[in-house]
This record gives sequence, structure tokens and C-alpha cells, in this order.
Amino acid sequence: MKQTNFHERCGICEDEKETGIHLYNMFICSECEHNIIHTEPREEKYNYYLHKLKNISKPKLYS
Repeated sequence: MKQTNFHERCGICEDEKETGIHLYNMFICSECEHNIIHTEPREEKYNYYLHKLKNISKPKLYS
């Protein structure tokens, strides 16, 4: 049986990844999910994640 690897573009890092979660219309790779969970509000990356997550409810555009 042939195994097919399916990749999706992460809404946070914008890389093509194989594993992750879907929140509304956004795919978040496992690495970014881990980083988001372990980022404290006082850290600089926190605002970056907030900015990226604002797009979570926007419809996904397909080309």
C-alpha cells in the first residue's frame, strides 16, 4: 500500500508541515502549537502569535 504524505501550510510559520491541528480555518503545525502554548505573555514572541492568530476566523482562500 502506497503511503501519501499530505502537507499543509501553517498559518503561523507559513511552512509546509505534515502534522498539526486545525482551528476554524487555520492549520497550526505541531511545532508552532507547542511554541504558542509555552510562550509567556511577557515574552516578545507573544505579540507575534497574537497578530498571527487574529486571522483564525478569516476564510481560507484557495488559488
